[in-house]
Amino acid sequence: MPEGDSVHRLARRLDARLAGRRVVRSDLRHPRLVGADLAGRHVIGHDTHGKHLLTRFSAADRSGGSAGSDEAPPLTLHSHLRMDGEWTVTRPGRRLPARLGHEVRLVLALDDGATVWGLRLHDLALVPTRDERRLLAHLGPDPLREDWDAAEAARRLLADPAVPLAAALLDQRRVAGFGNLWANELCFLAGVSPWTPVGEVDVPALLERGAAMLRRSATVPGAHQVTTGSRRRGNEHWVTGRVRQGCLRCGGPVRVAAEVPGDPARRRTWWCPACQPGPGPTDGR
Repeated sequence: MPEGDSVHRLARRLDARLAGRRVVRSDLRHPRLVGADLAGRHVIGHDTHGKHLLTRFSAADRSGGSAGSDEAPPLTLHSHLRMDGEWTVTRPGRRLPARLGHEVRLVLALDDGATVWGLRLHDLALVPTRDERRLLAHLGPDPLREDWDAAEAARRLLADPAVPLAAALLDQRRVAGFGNLWANELCFLAGVSPWTPVGEVDVPALLERGAAMLRRSATVPGAHQVTTGSRRRGNEHWVTGRVRQGCLRCGGPVRVAAEVPGDPARRRTWWCPACQPGPGPTDGR
């Protein structure tokens, strides 16, 4: 599943290609968007909150004349990539392979001849830009946003101190943007089992480290989701995906559990019992 840093990078790539371009034809293939038309609007840019992507469009003049009372308000298209969503842009005269046709959820033809394709997008919604925040009101603070509030994120994480640390980090209502990779690696860097109650962890220190790492991953070339500081192939992570290789720090065995208790996405959890003392996945059940 794409994490907050991945979606942030996607937004910047889309901005570089789409911002300022005018939509000449749109095709929105979602039950809630039947009849919606973005033709005539310009792409203003993209914003993110956690794993959610916001594509903003200018107002549209429905009268064909100068802007005025007939101007339709600016719109925001909200999308969530979940496990398999994808955005891609094809050059003028190019199309997607026909085998992907059934996966297309949106098509935007631009005034420079390029075409934007949204594949397997989830939770699509189109709202006036002035109302876009209500779509994201349930989310916690995001380290990649200018309005990042570390104190509020800590308060939310500690609201139920008995919740396992990894499950708390994965709960986007508490803090937005940390996905499975980051939850695993931050538990390792904290030196505790993923099932350690969050109330037993120095949460402000963990958030400070996690926020810095997420920002670096989102903005520094070559640093995407490198949690160890090493870009050498196979050395990017401390424990995530290292069942065969072992812990990058101590060389001991890395264990993996099929799911984090309380996590509806049933994501895998990796940890090193030697470096991360504490309860296991079945303790307390």
